[in-house]
Amino acid sequence: MPLTREKAQLMSASEIDRTLVRLAHEVLEKTKDLDKLAFIGIRRRGVPLAQRLAAKIEALEKRKIPVGLLDISLYRDDLTTIDIKPVVNATEIQFSVQGKDIILMDDVLYTGRTIRAALDALFDHGRPARVSLLVLIDRGHRELPIEARYVGRAVQTTEIEIIEVKFQEIDGMEKVLLCERVATTEA
Repeated sequence: MPLTREKAQLMSASEIDRTLVRLAHEVLEKTKDLDKLAFIGIRRRGVPLAQRLAAKIEALEKRKIPVGLLDISLYRDDLTTIDIKPVVNATEIQFSVQGKDIILMDDVLYTGRTIRAALDALFDHGRPARVSLLVLIDRGHRELPIEARYVGRAVQTTEIEIIEVKFQEIDGMEKVLLCERVATTEA
């Protein structure tokens, strides 16, 4: 497994929070009917993103936005390269997606394959009226024709660079890092 080396911190906790405030306002500006709006976070780091944005919109608009959690493990096209026996977490969508304006959320948009898998998983739960994508970081290098409607920050990266998003809920810290793969030498 390749090792990584931290190159730079791209966002601090306060910068992440300011970006989420901006994204919440952007979602509100572009949403015609808040009664049809629902968020679905892709496990893992899309989940706190969806929950935080729902809380920000609730604080602004005094209304709850339904939040679902989507596990895409079995929908991935690289399933055999992940693990022999993938760990499947529960998908938790406690509302009907039928006719809803769904905003699918993930931390980093890279090749687009995670989002393709998420769309497959989502449509197994019904047919939304519209699906938009919101990501904290868009790092480019798309392999599929997928673009985010809402982007926290676009960061140009090389193929050996990796974006690591750290959320308090999962990692016990809050920041976005630019890292680089480091070649390992066999002894």
